[in-house]
Amino acid sequence: MRAWRPTPFILGSVILHLVAVVYILFEPAQWLWAVGVIALNQAFIFAACLWPQGSLLEDNLARLPDAAIQRGEIALTFDDGPDPNITPKVLAILAEHGVKASFFLIGMRATAHLELCRNIVAAGHTIENHGQLHRIRNAFFGLRGWMKEVGDGQSTLESITGRKPQFYRALAGFRNPFLAPVLNRHDIRLASWTRRGYDTFTTDAEVVLARLVKNLAAGDILLLHDGNAAKTASGNSVVLEVLPRLLQEISNKKLSPVTLPSACNPN
Repeated sequence: MRAWRPTPFILGSVILHLVAVVYILFEPAQWLWAVGVIALNQAFIFAACLWPQGSLLEDNLARLPDAAIQRGEIALTFDDGPDPNITPKVLAILAEHGVKASFFLIGMRATAHLELCRNIVAAGHTIENHGQLHRIRNAFFGLRGWMKEVGDGQSTLESITGRKPQFYRALAGFRNPFLAPVLNRHDIRLASWTRRGYDTFTTDAEVVLARLVKNLAAGDILLLHDGNAAKTASGNSVVLEVLPRLLQEISNKKLSPVTLPSACNPN
């Protein structure tokens, strides 16, 4: 396990708070200025919590490493599964195109679909951690809450697949400064995305596809959903309509979809 160290932003914020408190003690008449500085810093911290691709709070994989870019690789990632109605069809499309991906599964859902999880791994894809319960209030957790959400997710997914997930993705990318030391303790890395199609609520497959392929380039991490997927006006799952065409666009650009662990492997 690596020794955890706060980012310069977090360390600076702690120092700023301490200096402000000391300033108030020595200059109580100027308390309003000190409180204003603290409030401004808190606003920056709050903004960082809502910035999925940001790295102010912790190391955050929003694009693949330089070596993967040189190899022309991109990563397809699927969130919120497994879904017994959608995930098998996603697997079939990926198999048809000879493509590997990473699936960020919710521990509670994985427990309900053990065989489907094993099918994901058997097909050569990787299973990563999307939390045990996947609730929006996660962003307000303290250390204990994050330890349970991340730790239970790790334990659940490892017990099913025999492999420890190497990456964690927060719900909608929202988190807080307490997540970083928890990820460090579990030796797992935060992963966000380069671009997403918003396929959980956008019902127009054309719009979703356009968002994913705009400026598509080596190093991109694409986010789709096999769980909680929106449906088109005709009742079809958006991801199932988008995925074949997306894979064709990727092929046309001579890009190679790989799993996140493969892309980040220095060897």
